Amino acid sequence: MKERKKEHIEIVANEDVNHSYNYWDDFMLIHDALPEIDIDKIDTSTTIFGKRLSFPFIIAGMTGGFEEAEKINENLAMAAEKYGIGMGVGSQRAALEDENLAYTYAVIKKFNIPLKIANIGAPQLLEWKNAAEMAEKAIEMIDADVLAIHLNFLQEVVQPEGDRNAEGCMEKIDEVASSLSTPVIVKETGAGISLKTAEKIANTSVVGIDVGGSGGTSFSAVEAYRASMRNDKIQEEMGIIFWDWGIPTPYSLIEISDYCHDIGLSLIATGGIRNGLDVAKAIVLGADAAASAAAMLKSPVQQAEIFERSFRATMFLTGSKNIDELKEVEIWMR
Repeated sequence: MKERKKEHIEIVANEDVNHSYNYWDDFMLIHDALPEIDIDKIDTSTTIFGKRLSFPFIIAGMTGGFEEAEKINENLAMAAEKYGIGMGVGSQRAALEDENLAYTYAVIKKFNIPLKIANIGAPQLLEWKNAAEMAEKAIEMIDADVLAIHLNFLQEVVQPEGDRNAEGCMEKIDEVASSLSTPVIVKETGAGISLKTAEKIANTSVVGIDVGGSGGTSFSAVEAYRASMRNDKIQEEMGIIFWDWGIPTPYSLIEISDYCHDIGLSLIATGGIRNGLDVAKAIVLGADAAASAAAMLKSPVQQAEIFERSFRATMFLTGSKNIDELKEVEIWMR
């Protein structure tokens, strides 16, 4: 498993594994030529899951479970602390099954991060007899404020060693969520959330959804590269076939945001978020916050500043003094 996690990071950092199209480019916020505001007085802050962020952005969970991941998570945590934004970690399965790897995740506890998100996979809930206990350990490992249970069945189905049993997942998710005092969200990892799925999630004790739609990193593409490295032609072809599979993030938001807000579910938009302009588009389309992983991998402190500046600039150019006003900005589909 350690080798697999390392390969994932290396492939994302060095290969073109993006979807062939980024769907955020389909949308345009309407420019206000006379914004009548001082950019330095704009309030970009927001609250999600009871935690205050300096602007509605989260560094999405990426990695952990191998030696080099400690430094990656440390650098990401440094950026999260400096800019007052949220941060998740990668799947903690490795450290839950081998506590000697916990340090690669726990390093983020050294930093004052306003929102920390722990991460376990839905397929593992079916494997673990003590799923709630394992979830609690994941939370304690990083002093998390929220636990994300991730759905990654697209990746599992194209991964040679993937877990392809999804029977009973929803029941297990509810069992774990209802047993914890820490809020639980469900997080897709690149294939999006439909209204049908959101309605299933709404019948559980889960408090939020990360739509994790298509448009950014394709984990099917990542697995195609991994299969190629092993000369596994069949799995490589599977990865290529499903390279662009999934519901695009902005369209997922459009479909489920009204429903989720009506019943009190918070929404995070992950998938193809490249900068603060994309974050602002996500907020206008109904997200409470947006998140990005790959864009933050290199030079995370610098990237966090770019996200913050471009988000503030977008608020200025749309005449938005605060997040509530940003939510009312007109958006056009190209």
